[in-house]
Amino acid sequence: MTIGSTDERTDGHTSPAAATIAGPGRAEHPAWSDGETDTVIDILRRAGRQAGDTLFLDFSGARYTYRDIWQAARVRAAGLRALGVGRGDTVVCLLDNSVDAVVTWFAINAVGGIWVPVNTALKADFLRHQVDEAGASVVVAEADYAQRFTELAGQLPTLRHLVRRGGEPVELPGVTDHAIEDLDAHGELDPVRPRPAELSMLIFTSGTTGPAKACMISHNYAANLARTTAATRDPSHTLWTPLPLFHLNAAATSVLATACNQSTLAVAPRFSLSRFWPEIERTGARRVSILGIMISLIASMDDTPEMLRCKGQIDHVGGAPWTPELIDIWRDRFGVRAAGSSVFGLTEATFITSTPPDMTAPLGSSGRRNADFDVRIVDDEDRELPPGVPGEIIVRPRRPHIMFEGYWRRPDATAAVMRNLWFHTGDIGKFDEDGWFWFVDRKKDYLRRRGENVSSFELERTFRAHPDIAEVAVHAVASEHTEDDIKVTAVRTSAGTVTEEQLCRWSLDKLPYFAVPRYIEFRDELPRNATGKILKYQLREEGVTAATWDIEQSSVVVSKR
Repeated sequence: MTIGSTDERTDGHTSPAAATIAGPGRAEHPAWSDGETDTVIDILRRAGRQAGDTLFLDFSGARYTYRDIWQAARVRAAGLRALGVGRGDTVVCLLDNSVDAVVTWFAINAVGGIWVPVNTALKADFLRHQVDEAGASVVVAEADYAQRFTELAGQLPTLRHLVRRGGEPVELPGVTDHAIEDLDAHGELDPVRPRPAELSMLIFTSGTTGPAKACMISHNYAANLARTTAATRDPSHTLWTPLPLFHLNAAATSVLATACNQSTLAVAPRFSLSRFWPEIERTGARRVSILGIMISLIASMDDTPEMLRCKGQIDHVGGAPWTPELIDIWRDRFGVRAAGSSVFGLTEATFITSTPPDMTAPLGSSGRRNADFDVRIVDDEDRELPPGVPGEIIVRPRRPHIMFEGYWRRPDATAAVMRNLWFHTGDIGKFDEDGWFWFVDRKKDYLRRRGENVSSFELERTFRAHPDIAEVAVHAVASEHTEDDIKVTAVRTSAGTVTEEQLCRWSLDKLPYFAVPRYIEFRDELPRNATGKILKYQLREEGVTAATWDIEQSSVVVSKR
């Protein structure tokens, strides 16, 4: 993946080509550079001026040009300013995928404010924590989500204004209720000119190991991520996605990257299997951005007339996870040219590895080092490890403000991950001899069994390939000996009939002896947090339950050969 550029930069600049640095056994990499800088507002301003009549957003047939969105953002910005929102103020949004979600984001940035999109599934203390953490005086929410705040009366000391999208007024002591239409009755505001280093948004982490923390995302971080993504796309292709706009992925790599290319984005309100092919046909989308179980559900659905008519239309489908079997199905059955995205990143820093446009990444790898980030693999003492040896992934930026600025209001948490002035990701990975990066596991999920390191990520990929398995989590269970025992907790497909013993026997020829799980348990669903992440710590705590199958109580024999 390469860093793209646009024809015009209103507030940015490009520095001379960076010098390179090299060390023993290391390829040359660019040294520190000022690089190219930009802001969310300048991207939208340019698109509104240069491509005003071009279709920007399509929400289930409701279509908006760049001029429409630029105008709507300025109008809503005036309404936010009337509520007292100014430079550096946070505004929390609980909005479904809609034009209002996009316009409100741009309007918040247009007054110099900080957009705080939160997962629409949040309620009770999960919701209270994130709104309180953000310190927002204004919340913009769908009508049914706005009602959740009645349970939080008196628990949000900074909240002063609740803006509803539809529905009836909500009565909260000390909080003024507004309809979202009221924000659009204050004329029009000329947007501020934020600096690239100023914050555009707060994006909360998943909170799988503790209370969710808010990553401070600068304008330049969001713009760089969008520009990098846009450089890999054909501007003539429409992108389609059902991913929620409260995620950084959809906000930056879908909405903002589309604006960088001044192209078209079609957004579904949510994922619907029955509506997938009709929407692809209606929009003429050539690119698709989906994630997780959506990939396998589409691959296994019955033929439809729309599916057959769209064969060969989709040029690229992104997302993860992709198995070789799924890639073959999408290519052979649907005529997709390319599937998957060979990049690696996380909210704090993305993409820290990527694939150059003139290269094809080995299946399962996540690209190579790029000009944006210096990435190393280290042991527990921060000593760099040689190629092929897994260790913790640490990273630092090569240019200003392309990584998170730290955790909002949590300097101690920020300092904890910035040991030796490197960001420690908490992930395990490795580079091979050819420079390709391979993700191995979350550090907390890495297993050690019978003297061998075992990746839960690799095991999950293996078990996910079974046709009867819809979802799977691999995790450690305390052993009566030393190290760990391995447990597979899985959800069968609706038609799946595989038993625990059958699944274990199926895995014997696919796994090294030390990675064959001792325990298997089927459930109707896996425990998840509000953002949909599987709560492995909960599965580890539950350990062996009454419903758990144990290989040592079966006739299965694991050979070391």
